[in-house]
Amino acid sequence: MSRFLSPLTRGLRGAAGSAAMPASSRMTTVRAHGVATSGARASAAPMSPIAHFVRALASQPSPTEAFLNGTSTPYVEAMHEEWKKDPNSVHASWRKFFELEGKGYGKGASYTPPPGMNAATPLSPEIAGDMSLNDILAHVKVERLIRAYEVRGHNIADLDPLGILHADLDGDIPPELQLDYYHFTEADLNREIVLAPRPIFNDASKMTLRDIIATLKRVFCRDIGFEFMFIQERDRVLWLQEQIKNSDERYSPEKRKDILTDLIHAGGFEDFLKKKYVSEKRFGIEGCESLIAGMKSMLFKGHELGVEYAVLGMPHRGRLNILHNVMQKRGEVIFNEFASRLEPDDEGSGDVKYHLGMSSDISFPNREGTMHLSLMANPSHLEAVNPVVEGKARAEQEYRGDTERKKVIPILLHGDAAFAGQGVVYESLGLASLPAYTTGGTIHIIVNNQIGFTTDPRLSRSTPYCTDVAKMLGAPIFHVNGDDPEAVVRCCELAMEWRQQYGTDVVVDIVCYRRHGHNEADQPAFTQPLMYERIGKQKPTPQLYANRLLEEGVVDQAWIDEVAKEYEQRLATAFDNAPSFTNVRPEYFGSRWNKHLVKLGLAPPRETGVDIDTLKTVGVRAAEYPDDFTVHKALKKVLAARRESAEAGEGIDWATAESLAFGTLLLEGTHVRLSGQDVERGTFSHRHHVLHDQKEDKRLHTPLQHLAEEGQTNYTVSNSHLSEYAALGFELGYSQAHPNQLVCWEAQFGDFHNTAQCIIDQFIVSGEHKWKRQSGLVMLLPHGYEGMGPEHSSARLERFLQLSNEDESEYPPMARDARKQIQLCNIQVLNCTTPANYFHALRRQVYRDFRKPLVMMTPKSLLRHPLCKSSFEEMKPNTRFRRFIPEEDDNVLANQNIRRLVLCSGKVYYDLLQHREENNITDVAIGRVEQISPFPFDLVHKHADDFPNAEIVWCQEEPRNMGAWTYVRPRIETALSKSTHHAGDRPRYIGRTPSASVATGDKKTHHDEQVKLVSEALE
Repeated sequence: MSRFLSPLTRGLRGAAGSAAMPASSRMTTVRAHGVATSGARASAAPMSPIAHFVRALASQPSPTEAFLNGTSTPYVEAMHEEWKKDPNSVHASWRKFFELEGKGYGKGASYTPPPGMNAATPLSPEIAGDMSLNDILAHVKVERLIRAYEVRGHNIADLDPLGILHADLDGDIPPELQLDYYHFTEADLNREIVLAPRPIFNDASKMTLRDIIATLKRVFCRDIGFEFMFIQERDRVLWLQEQIKNSDERYSPEKRKDILTDLIHAGGFEDFLKKKYVSEKRFGIEGCESLIAGMKSMLFKGHELGVEYAVLGMPHRGRLNILHNVMQKRGEVIFNEFASRLEPDDEGSGDVKYHLGMSSDISFPNREGTMHLSLMANPSHLEAVNPVVEGKARAEQEYRGDTERKKVIPILLHGDAAFAGQGVVYESLGLASLPAYTTGGTIHIIVNNQIGFTTDPRLSRSTPYCTDVAKMLGAPIFHVNGDDPEAVVRCCELAMEWRQQYGTDVVVDIVCYRRHGHNEADQPAFTQPLMYERIGKQKPTPQLYANRLLEEGVVDQAWIDEVAKEYEQRLATAFDNAPSFTNVRPEYFGSRWNKHLVKLGLAPPRETGVDIDTLKTVGVRAAEYPDDFTVHKALKKVLAARRESAEAGEGIDWATAESLAFGTLLLEGTHVRLSGQDVERGTFSHRHHVLHDQKEDKRLHTPLQHLAEEGQTNYTVSNSHLSEYAALGFELGYSQAHPNQLVCWEAQFGDFHNTAQCIIDQFIVSGEHKWKRQSGLVMLLPHGYEGMGPEHSSARLERFLQLSNEDESEYPPMARDARKQIQLCNIQVLNCTTPANYFHALRRQVYRDFRKPLVMMTPKSLLRHPLCKSSFEEMKPNTRFRRFIPEEDDNVLANQNIRRLVLCSGKVYYDLLQHREENNITDVAIGRVEQISPFPFDLVHKHADDFPNAEIVWCQEEPRNMGAWTYVRPRIETALSKSTHHAGDRPRYIGRTPSASVATGDKKTHHDEQVKLVSEALE
């Protein structure tokens, strides 16, 4: 921006301080533990002579007068000499100055200002060449003052209802908001100043300094603090300036009555619960009742602007109130939840009531149509639901054909401490503009209690505001006093308008308080005595607003009493009817999921094979590219080999099998989505689903998008940003939008999934049990011991198995007409050894009448292992996934004296097989457990009986305290309990010894360990 300013203006800009400085170099002041500290960039460039001169002009009147009287300076003389040599060597304003001076004009008339002072506000045309320098300086200083209010007016806005803290943690008035900073005095207040046109001044060209300051304070320093001047796009800044110029205008009397009604309902709901359930936690909304009015007005505005569907996520504070007063959840259902009268299959019976979600269609007064709201269920892990909401919203946009992303919107509610402190907030914001993840803008509403459980905000964040992380997106931020309901409503409506206008994130920060402790049974005065002494004296927001409307004659006391009485009677009737109320189970996902929400039924095996001609077509086309497309020479060989294997129907490797699974589903009308770090190529350079032209930048080709001229469904494959937590949460939310899709997330290395453990623990493995939310999400986790060290070996198989809810002591019925094992399980954990089984596992996810998350330990070295190949014969019709693969070597099967049956899973099978063949061992059989959870009790039992005298061992690569051993041991025993020859037998462990680290980092040690465990298993 400085390139548009004259040397004089640049000097004044520097004198104006931080308000005039770019954000990257602005001084920051943070108060911590009551001590003010400040810091500025230590590497600032040295000030030029011209800057020294103009700084003096701005701050010291006497040198200015001397200059106007004809007294020159060495700086100006030097610049004048440069101008004489080359007029273009000085700024245009000085160039004009010297030209006019040379023609005999006086010093005041010679100065011509630059055409604009900042990106948003051009100089007034009133500024003419015959203005005095004093007038020009006054104009420039006022421009700086206005800019300071635009940038920092929020720092002195009246935001805290309690009047204790400052929302920005700094009670000082920024110097650039004070008159003496610009050498103005009280005597200047009646002075008329030339202005640049601005919406907040109704484009006036002149105003008194007094009126200018009054207007600035009215707009920027009352109950709303606007932060938006950091936004780079000029049109957006101008739009906001236009919208906020009358931010203090009163709504119509009817609108104000509606706001008061919403507040009475919000407060009345909490009061009713408090009376009926004295000792129950409810995480009430008291202290931020204006949120209800804001939410309802925001949704109404969204309905006007074309929103049809909103996906919501929020923490537990205020959830019950929003469910009832915004989402119109029946009181009878809520009261049944308090009384624990729900049936086991009713909504969300597996979790506490303030974690529950809901879907509903809400209507609006005097408007046709409805809006569908989906509040996502989520745990107490604050902010964990954020990416889940984003994923659900993105999927709904795509399935509804909302290409402009105006019909489906995500709305997230946050706590102040959580928004500033939780890393998933940053990770989720990082998705905002990524092509495969954007949702067209999220509306964020922060219920800013000014406290995190018991922690003072000055100890819980290092930034002035809890919202500062949102600036990374250029999102406007509206800080608003929660005790001014009209201001809250205005900010919420403006947020909706911004989102629909510009398709980017926006933040409403409702600065309020928490009337009770973290929950209603908590005693907050232990740690915040002064705050809660003040809260105890604070009138509730509904009462304050009611008094305000009473004073202004908008309503009378009779009207208020009638609204409160009617609402309380409605709640009382619902409470009385609750015991006999029969809940109509809501459609959690809409009609798409109807058949998947039936009560627990049979789970017979599904045939997932495909005719060979289709397999061949998909295999060949997945390896093709346009004739004029230049593929990397090394990749040409890879694709040619895939094409040959597809044409032959033999030698199908892991990557080809995956393409066949994806491609055949796409041809059958099933959308496939694959995301994660580097998935387009594949971390191990094995997939290559997106080809890059080697000669033309950004020219890409995705073969699986071109399998058929018409009829195939869209294939989405996209590298994610470097996140696991948010990226996995996003895909989970995406998977919950529609059952007829295959959604896969792949970790770069399986080891890294643990940074998303919250999503796994709280949503994926328990979501169906807690909230009745099904998901067919597939997690692809590279796993295998190849001597790559402790960070690139283990996907922590044991953790997923520990999270499985399967009973180790129960041998489940496996007859086709009685099979429910997989239905009763919460997740599936697979460690396949053949590409064909991987093919069937992926297709099986879609073919069932229910959905279960799938955790797949995918290989690394096996991606190119010469023995890890399959044929079309294993994928043709009448074939399906094999939960257990028994010994298949004829030489071993012919041996009547098998001394050992080695059970294993995954890559170690090929190490065992190779050692057995090299050493011509024929008296040891190997059985592969492809599906570890739920465990194949029946198949293990039957195969053990094939070898009556064999010792049963379990062999794994992982240390004894990791891997599958602790999970399979009791289950093998249960399986053997049904055996004719092995009842009572116990398996023996073969593998690495217990370890604190998942693998050694030393290659030689790894090799020795691997040789030892393989030898021990077979010899």
